[in-house]
Amino acid sequence: MTKPRIFIPHRIAESALAMLGERCTLDYRDIEEKLDDAAFFAGLEQADGLMIYSRHKISADVLDRAPRLRIVSNIAVGYDNLDLNELTARGIMATNTPDVLTETTADLTFALLMAAARRIPEADRYVKDGRWNEWLPSLMLGKDVHGAVIGIVGMGRIGEAVARRAKGFGMRILYHNRTRKEEAERSLGAEYAGLDDLLRRSDYVVVMTPLTPETTGLIGERELALMKPDAILINTSRGRVVDEQALIHALSERRIAGAGLDVYAVEPVSRDNPLLSMPNVVTLPHIGSATRETRENMALKAARNMLAGLFGERPENLLNPSVFS
Repeated sequence: MTKPRIFIPHRIAESALAMLGERCTLDYRDIEEKLDDAAFFAGLEQADGLMIYSRHKISADVLDRAPRLRIVSNIAVGYDNLDLNELTARGIMATNTPDVLTETTADLTFALLMAAARRIPEADRYVKDGRWNEWLPSLMLGKDVHGAVIGIVGMGRIGEAVARRAKGFGMRILYHNRTRKEEAERSLGAEYAGLDDLLRRSDYVVVMTPLTPETTGLIGERELALMKPDAILINTSRGRVVDEQALIHALSERRIAGAGLDVYAVEPVSRDNPLLSMPNVVTLPHIGSATRETRENMALKAARNMLAGLFGERPENLLNPSVFS
């Protein structure tokens, strides 16, 4: 029996590679950079399975070049890079990797909140640029985190993990979600709030919702105008959940105090994006899950999803179950 062929157009953890190689033929590219289109399309031609990071967009025109494809295994929680309707229509399974990056992404989110609140990157540059000549009472005054009000927009796994960290800082926790999370309310003391109410009351607004047609531009001009003038916006979900131009205007006009961003409307972010020149904005290069341990665990979960799909079992993290049934 011919082994199924898996196309992996980028470097993954060796442990995941070994797991896949035991049962499948691998077309593997040991590179960090994104393949050019010609090489990517060539790899798709003979692929039964495709394992990718979310930087690869899988649409109808891409799938037209993959006549044998049976499963796409996304090494990410978010899957807005996948045209799920098109994959389902073609009978191709799609999977993602939830859970394993929850705590790591929550760590980064809270670190970003702290960095923005206490102006840590700005202070670091101040010292390294040799500008620290004396101690001044007003030097790098920031904003308290302990005891402040945090508003979490999207109380999924990662949102709840952020709330647990906020509880440790004695913060008052507001959240907005499609459904109430009564267990989180009991265990964390979280309070459900409508979006407008959350925006008005929060010192820190943390955006944790996935990108969907309904959440695209969820935080726009109107929503930013509801925030306190000394509030800080944190986004580690997807860039397009926030209207970036509206955010730039709100920050430049000091209608909110600052922002901490790990995601952007277009990635990599353009060098001339005004956000990069704003001292009240902390900018990171989409590193929410970027620890060695978590990236390996994500690859292993993606590999298990891949093998299940190729060998007749239902993948644990199947996004379009109607294909399997």
